[in-house]
Amino acid sequence: MLLSVDPSAPLPIYEQIRSQIATMVGSGLLQAGDRLPTIRQLSDDLGLAKATVSKAYELLIRDGVLAANRRHGTVVADHPGPQLGVRARTVQLRAIADQYALAARQLGVGEDDAVAALRVALAKLGEQAG
Repeated sequence: MLLSVDPSAPLPIYEQIRSQIATMVGSGLLQAGDRLPTIRQLSDDLGLAKATVSKAYELLIRDGVLAANRRHGTVVADHPGPQLGVRARTVQLRAIADQYALAARQLGVGEDDAVAALRVALAKLGEQAG
């Protein structure tokens, strides 16, 4: 599994891992039942503390994207139909929203201005689609 992390990014590393895995599941790159690397293996591969990878996995399990399977380790959760894609998109959207909120705070932008900027960006996309 190809994951990358950027320690200098405003998003915590465990959220970067969480977002990337959720994206892979949502896009179909990872399918229900696919095995993920062990926490130890992924932490070694990325040069991270096991606790960082464990936190990302725990959040993905909590969100229903992954499942802990005693016999097979951590696997992509088995959900009927398109639910998994919706859930994975929700997880990814929340991670992106966290990044946006953090960037807005770092710029000293208030909530009203941050929401207004997002509305403008969404409106531009709507105009381009139409």
